[in-house]
Order: sequence, then C-alpha cells, then structure tokens
Amino acid sequence: MAEKSQVDDIDRSIYDIKDVEDDDYRMEEGLTEAIIEKLSNEKEDPEWMRQFRLESLKIYNEKEIPDWGPSIEGLDMDHIATYVRPKSSMHNNWDNVPQDIKDTFERLGIPEAERKSLAGVGAQYDSELVYHNVKDEVAAQGVVYTDMESALKGEYADMVKEYFMKLVTPRDHKFAALHGAVWSGGSFVYVPKNTEVSIPLQSYFRLNAKGAGQFEHTLIIVDEGASLHFIEGCSAPKYNVANLHAGCVELYIKKNAKLRYSTIENWSKNMYNLNTKRALVEEGGAVEWVSGSFGSHVGYLYPMSVLKGDNSRMEFTGVTFAGNGQNLDTGAKVVHIGKNTSSYMNTRSISKSGGISTFRSSVVVQKSATGAKSAVSCESLMLDSESRSDTIPAMDIRTKDANVGHEAKIGSISDDAVFYLMSRGMSEEDARALIVSGFADNVSKELPLEYAVEMNNLIRLEMKGSIG
Repeated sequence: MAEKSQVDDIDRSIYDIKDVEDDDYRMEEGLTEAIIEKLSNEKEDPEWMRQFRLESLKIYNEKEIPDWGPSIEGLDMDHIATYVRPKSSMHNNWDNVPQDIKDTFERLGIPEAERKSLAGVGAQYDSELVYHNVKDEVAAQGVVYTDMESALKGEYADMVKEYFMKLVTPRDHKFAALHGAVWSGGSFVYVPKNTEVSIPLQSYFRLNAKGAGQFEHTLIIVDEGASLHFIEGCSAPKYNVANLHAGCVELYIKKNAKLRYSTIENWSKNMYNLNTKRALVEEGGAVEWVSGSFGSHVGYLYPMSVLKGDNSRMEFTGVTFAGNGQNLDTGAKVVHIGKNTSSYMNTRSISKSGGISTFRSSVVVQKSATGAKSAVSCESLMLDSESRSDTIPAMDIRTKDANVGHEAKIGSISDDAVFYLMSRGMSEEDARALIVSGFADNVSKELPLEYAVEMNNLIRLEMKGSIG
C-alpha cells in the first residue's frame, strides 16, 4: 500500500502542477515577421541572428507540412505563443528563484538531482532559463556549460556562430525552419580536448504556459579525446488546448571523443512534440543515445547520427510508451560515411488503451563506408487489442563491403507470467507493471539510478492511466 501511495503522490505533485497565469511577458500568438522582429529585439540578438531568424521564417512559409508520421491537424500556429518569458531572470543560486517556479522544479527533483552528484544543472521554465549552475571543479577543467543566450552574446559568440544550425539547417524541414525563427533558451556545452567529465551535466525543460511553444536549442561540442554524459528531462502540465515543442539538439563529437546523450521526455498529452536531434561524429568518436518517451499527443522524434570519420560508432537505445490518445512516431537514423563505422539500434515500444506506436529506422551506408556494420533490433509489446504497433525500416546500402541486419518482434504480456507473479502475492496491476518495466530494462539500466527510478515510476503511472 505504501508503494501505491507514493505513486499517487508523484502523480499529483509532478504531472498536474497548475498553470502560472501571471507571466511577466507573453508574445502574441501567431507567426509573422513583426513577431520575429519583436522576439529578436526582446532577446537583444546580434544582427546576424536577427537576419537568421527572418530567413528561417521565409523558409518556414515556403515549406509544406512533412508528409511522414501521424497527422498534426490539431496544431494551429495562429494560436501558439512562440515566446513566454517567466517572471524571473536567470540565477545561479537556487534560493533566488521565485518560489512558485522553485516549487515546480523541486517537485520534479530539481535541484535535488544537482545535490546527487551532477556536474551542473540548467533549468528552463517556458522560454527562458531560470537557473544555471556548474560545479567549481568542472569549471576548473575548462568545461563551458552555460545558457545559449549567454554563449551567443559572450566570449563564445564566434563558436556559436560557427556551429549554430549548421548540422540541423532551417531547410531540413518545416519545423526546423520554425525553430530557427523562434528558438529561445537551451544549453551550450564545450568540453576541451582530452577532458573527461566524470559526472553528468543536466538540463531540465518545463513548459508551463497554456497554448504556448517551447523551442530550446542545445549545442554541445566535445573536443578531441574528451568525454561527457549529458542528461535532459522534459515535462508539461495538461491543458485542453494544443502546446508545441520544437526544440533542436546539435552534437559535435570530435576525433576520439565520446558523448552519451540521455533523455526522459514526459510531455503532457496535449503536446505536439516535433523535436530534431542530430550528431556529427568524427574519426574514432562515439555517440550513444538513450531515450525514454512517455508523453505528448503526437510525437515525431528520430535522433540522427552522421558517422563521418573512420572507425566512428553510434548506439541508440530507446523505449516508447503510447497510451490512450497518443500517436508516437519515433525511431533513429544513421548515415555511415567513414570506413569501418558501426551502428546499433535497440528499441522497445509499448502500446496500451488504443495508443499507436510506430518505429522508423533509417540506415544509409555510403559508397565510401567500406567495412561498415549496422544492426537494428525492435521489439513491440501491445497490452490490448485496441492498440497498434508498426515497424518501418529503411536501408540504403551503396557498398558491397558492409554488414547490415534488421530484426523486429511483436508480442503481448504472457498470462502465465502474470499468473506466476500473482501467485507470489502481487496484484494483477502490479504484475503487469513489473513485466512492462522489465521489458523496458534496456533503457533503465543505461540511466543513472535516480532517472531509472523516475522512468519506472512513469511506466507504473502509464499502466494505471494516471498521466494526463
């Protein structure tokens, strides 16, 4: 009974936090050149960024809605506020953050997670960071971890200009162009050569405003021989109108460097999650994606890795849970360019109460990528006859000297397994939740303990149908 009560407390205190109506500033809804100019002035952009935003808006207006994935007819940009400034400037002392914002993040475990040996924490509320801090010993290594606006206008401005939206360009698709026009907030990380950051950095994004969008930009550069683990978390309360998340993540992994990028997303089920993530990996480098997706009404999420350098590698480990009213279209992409590159995708998808889960994988092996190896494994678990799960693999192999494979499995919970656990004293609900948690173990075992616990709590809440 105590365990169930704890889950109920999590449900109330984290996922149903009320809207904050007295924001300092909320940009008018819609998307026009005047609104973009106003946003750029509000952000005090340098001139090149103002022009970048306006050009991105032109591209957005030219491009059609993507023809892949589920319908996004319920998303009307004329009724989305692209910028909401919280009633707080950014602080590096948690005690100075306004109490209502602090209450929200403390219920979510921020800055509790910081006290549990994280190297640094950034917390974004709506369109701006409200808290940012990095441990002295990490800063002493020369590691830069700051908000994107500070990097854009400070001593790292040239680096931002060199890398910003060069990997994900506004011409990639309509929502990449939207991001280029209205981006706000996010994190900038630079890890110097041969520097090992032994404890993770974390950013947490909370979209609390009704009928708004969040468009944070994350830019991470891990220089030669360096290594980093970066964690991001996302959440939002439920409203009866559409919210939009169209963030962008750009990861640059230099020669012999390594980056693990872990994400736990728990957007509310009125959210359209149209995020774009991409990594460029140079010679001998490695990128590892760990992804848990538990929210949003509609999701498009396909982290992409470009294995440019010889002997570079990529691993993607993911789990998706689609419940009632959710259509989650997720997966991963990889492009092999260098010689002797390798990639591995290992995913689990769970569907319940009519939820739709689609896994798309794209493996491209260029002619230059001799000796490439790639394996894709997708397993789906459907918890009832109403739900749906699809696997859509795509492979484009342009050299004979490659080893590429794909396997997919689909199934349901074994009645014998449920009976066995019930015979040991478990309720049927707890037995099914435990089996599903075990099915998703490929992701949870890759996360730090506190995040694995959070993910398992989310699975139990989804099994109860408690998350809005």
